[in-house]
Amino acid sequence: MPLTFFWVFLVLMAAGIPIVFALAAGPLAGFLLADQATFMKMLPQRMFGGIAQFPILAIPLFILAGEVMNVSGITKSLVHFANVLIGHVRAGLAQANIVASIMFAGLSGSAVADTSALGSIFIPAMEKDGYSRPFAAAVTAASSVIGPIIPPSIPMVLYALVSDQSVGYLFAAGMAPGLLMGLMMGVTNFLVARKRGFPIDNSVPLAEMPRVTFQAFPALMLPVILLGGIYSGVVTPTEAAAVAAFYALVISVLFYRSVSPGQFYRTLASSSRSTASVGILIAGALTFNYVIT
Repeated sequence: MPLTFFWVFLVLMAAGIPIVFALAAGPLAGFLLADQATFMKMLPQRMFGGIAQFPILAIPLFILAGEVMNVSGITKSLVHFANVLIGHVRAGLAQANIVASIMFAGLSGSAVADTSALGSIFIPAMEKDGYSRPFAAAVTAASSVIGPIIPPSIPMVLYALVSDQSVGYLFAAGMAPGLLMGLMMGVTNFLVARKRGFPIDNSVPLAEMPRVTFQAFPALMLPVILLGGIYSGVVTPTEAAAVAAFYALVISVLFYRSVSPGQFYRTLASSSRSTASVGILIAGALTFNYVIT
């Protein structure tokens, strides 16, 4: 039976079936072929029990925080701040892309959110400044991988749940590798820019630094509040996710004043769809894991 459900899973994945259905169909086929249909009664319980856990609550809350930041203009403030910070060097817009990914990683914890939020801004801007579209897309895609590494990180929450590890320790362990990845991407980008003769971009004057910093300051404070609350013991990582969502909503409404009731409703709907996709995938994976053990 173990080899049967594993091969069913691989065949369905190779056939292009969505992975969540492949994860669920593998154990079902294995139990049926092994004449152990009695165990199939336990699969719904395992699926529900897998996602009905307190640490899982961090995932929809972090997703909601990222969605609120996308629609509120916080992302644009971070992009502007990154451009002022490093846009004056060679290939500065590409470097600002990397720096913005590092900052946005501390807000969303998701590579997909990073790519969708920053890619829609940086790729057209880089293409307009003379970069090739493949290069702009490559820089955006590569730097977005930092999203799940620098805390808060949704994959780290999942890993902590499955492996029974401390989310706080995983968050602490991800900070240095994430920053090191960003540093090496910046070095690589500089070498490629010098080899290809990329010009120095028209950056934002440094005189605007105080104003741009003031606009981005509330967003930049979110990782400080999250990590400070977790490591001081004031909140758990799951409670920190709730703080992140609430903080993002408050600064979007009171400071940036850019989220209307209609936008907030669409944000809730979008984050709900993303949460449902992640939740059913977790349920299928934990059920698959149960069958293996």
